[in-house]
Amino acid sequence: METFTDVLLVTANVGSLFDNVGEIQNGWLQELYKTIHNYKPQFIALHFQEVGGKDYMVNMGKAENFFQNIESSEEMKDFDRACIYVDNQFQAEDSFTALGSMYFIHKTLKNIYQYDFNVKDFKAVQEQNKYVGSLDKVSTVEKEKFPKNFWPDFKWSRKGFMRTRWIIHNQGLDLVNIHLFHDASNLIACNSSPSIYSANRKNALRYIINRTSDNRYTALPFFLFGDFNFRLDTLSLVQHLSIEADVQRVTKDSSNEVEKIICEEKDNDHQVLLQIEEKLFAYLHQAVFREDNGRALLKYDKEITAFRDVIQEEDVKFPPSYPYSEDYTKPTQYMNTRCPAWCDRILMSHTAHDFIQKRDDGEKSVVYNTIGPNVCMGDHKPVFLSFSLKTNNH
Repeated sequence: METFTDVLLVTANVGSLFDNVGEIQNGWLQELYKTIHNYKPQFIALHFQEVGGKDYMVNMGKAENFFQNIESSEEMKDFDRACIYVDNQFQAEDSFTALGSMYFIHKTLKNIYQYDFNVKDFKAVQEQNKYVGSLDKVSTVEKEKFPKNFWPDFKWSRKGFMRTRWIIHNQGLDLVNIHLFHDASNLIACNSSPSIYSANRKNALRYIINRTSDNRYTALPFFLFGDFNFRLDTLSLVQHLSIEADVQRVTKDSSNEVEKIICEEKDNDHQVLLQIEEKLFAYLHQAVFREDNGRALLKYDKEITAFRDVIQEEDVKFPPSYPYSEDYTKPTQYMNTRCPAWCDRILMSHTAHDFIQKRDDGEKSVVYNTIGPNVCMGDHKPVFLSFSLKTNNH
């Protein structure tokens, strides 16, 4: 007999919640609980990146409170089992990823097992299991930071992935929390199409897909969700935005290094249409990123295309998830530090996509969207996927 388990997957880069606690965090949690209430899942997977924020040495205590708040909240009381993994061991520079994954199982969900990577077998999940620390000796999670020699030219940072493996009603699946490399400089991102940063992310994502489907363990359907840091193809986009403009490159006095790109309208008093610096991307008509959920820009969102052979995604019908203003009075404004982009994604193997198809009874559909579109959630809007998992009950 076919049964359906309602599942909610959420990815959230929460770094800015710890750098500016106070107002943002409460609103953020309320939006999360509202989403849980609306979709009534039986299984919830929350994947967090940048736990502790930029100043993680100071803020890690706040991060522990944040996890504690979620676990002990009234809204989560009907979830009687939880598996929580928080890599907060910043002293271990070689392995620290700042990733946190929380999995909650509703009291109505009976057949659920989790994989032990050491003994290579599944065990029933029967209680609360919480692991906070380096996670290196925890056998139900596989965590890896990208190797240091991966790209010698770039600063080594808290990027990596963390995988857990589950059976829900006889359906096995991998859930992978992921954080890939960002664009360090808007100017360098404009140099080529695709950019050097995009090429790095491509290597890193290929590495993760290979690691999670290699022959150490049986390959299973998988969901990859996290902050992929995917960016729009900046060079092509800038060429498009400045097609009617005079473009001028300002170089540093002593060298030919470009420090500013300024695009001015040809008439209209030479108004500055677009100005780009290392950490500035100021476009006059910012509404284009929000209009119709930024749909006109999706053609510049190309980083997933190289992986169409192994992964797919539900249609993106929400505006770019980053970089939102951290001013809680401006919840739909983008900051002018980076070109807005769909950084936060939920991707899946083709085999995973097969079992999240719409229910025959037409009751619930698949929803892929942001959480808190009209509330300040920090610089990243969390992204969620709600679906019914189709399983066979033998």
